Amino acid sequence: MEFAKQIKQIRKENNLTQEQMAKKLNVTRQAISNWENNKNLPDLELIVLISKEFSVSLDELILEENDMTTKLIKDGSETRRTKMNLIMVIIGVVLLCIGTLCLIIKGLSVEYIDANGILHENFFLVPIGFLFILSGTMIFFITGIKNIIHRIKN
Repeated sequence: MEFAKQIKQIRKENNLTQEQMAKKLNVTRQAISNWENNKNLPDLELIVLISKEFSVSLDELILEENDMTTKLIKDGSETRRTKMNLIMVIIGVVLLCIGTLCLIIKGLSVEYIDANGILHENFFLVPIGFLFILSGTMIFFITGIKNIIHRIKN
């Protein structure tokens, strides 16, 4: 049986309106309506809640409809991909900030020659700063290319 029909049947068997069912599941009435009209599907957490709340097995809700199984698998991979993108962006921003900070420190530092004639200069901050900036930029570039390739495939 289609998920939309199952949700409607569960709601009617429990003598609930869409509004009452929505309150039980902590969603909007429109969400229930969209599920019943096959406009979209709930996420996995809501499916588990529906299973518990109305004593329906997950097998009945998920496995009887191939579209639901496919959607849940796709949602899981999308969530992982989104988390990876977020982590990569954070790493890229941190690297860019460290690189910029190295260049700022180099620009603000004072170079001097001590009494022994030794030059004190922190020139090493320039290549390190550029290395961090290059690394951060590469992370943004690679993440962007991966996202473009993913969108083209889909």
